[in-house]
Amino acid sequence: MSAGPLIARTVPTLRRALDNLRKRNATVALVPTMGALHDGHVSLVRLAKRRAGRVVVSIFVNPTQFAPTEDFGAYPRTWKADIARLAAEDVDIVWHPGVKAMYPEGFATRIVPEGPALAGLEDRFRPHFFGGVATVVGKLFTQCRPDVAIFGEKDFQQLRVVAQMARDLDLGVKVIGSRTVRERDGLAMSSRNVYLSADERQTATMLFRAMKESAGRIRAGEPIAPAMARGAEMIKAAGFALDYFELRHAEMLVPVTSSGDGPLRILVAAKLGTTRLIDNIAV
Repeated sequence: MSAGPLIARTVPTLRRALDNLRKRNATVALVPTMGALHDGHVSLVRLAKRRAGRVVVSIFVNPTQFAPTEDFGAYPRTWKADIARLAAEDVDIVWHPGVKAMYPEGFATRIVPEGPALAGLEDRFRPHFFGGVATVVGKLFTQCRPDVAIFGEKDFQQLRVVAQMARDLDLGVKVIGSRTVRERDGLAMSSRNVYLSADERQTATMLFRAMKESAGRIRAGEPIAPAMARGAEMIKAAGFALDYFELRHAEMLVPVTSSGDGPLRILVAAKLGTTRLIDNIAV
């Protein structure tokens, strides 16, 4: 294990470090995060190490993707533990800009994505979100100039938005999705899981169970509408406030009417107490 990653807090420092890596013809993978790292993030880092010679992990809690009513101030920040995790994984560089470094005074440019960003899923409930994501990820890509970038499939619509943006803007980075890492009982790992009470944590497993139930029914040939209705009923009965529970084309995120319409994905978002959870599975 190395002594620890180089920590860059300004763009010039980051660029010098990256230039030193590339002098040795190293390929570079970027893993964008907002910190509060868990085993799911570690899985992204390990995939990055398999896909490139050097790994950069960004830690930046991006204010532009939080609405005024959301949890930017309360979002978990665990810097010392995060660095210890990344050192244990032999990460090369941690890019940790402050808000003023990422959005300096006079900053006036935004990326406004369409396509999968307007699928009527997360964008229906968080209309600000993907503009903030696209802008910050666009900046991360131009700052780090990675060969590949690794994103978790748990944020499936986000993965599709970022991949589309990278293609459309010719950013020269291959966006790779990594499978969702789950607890033993099926709950998708998320930094926001720490907000759940003990009782809510037990209830939260219903999201995965309901998706599996509906996916099984669809694979068995049951019509989509009743199969999906069964899953939605399970989630509501468990005490969630359901935002959406939908079957979509796994690549284009458009609604489907038949199990033969292409690769399929069930996507869900629901609130339990004060905590909003999202998840998805392939059918």
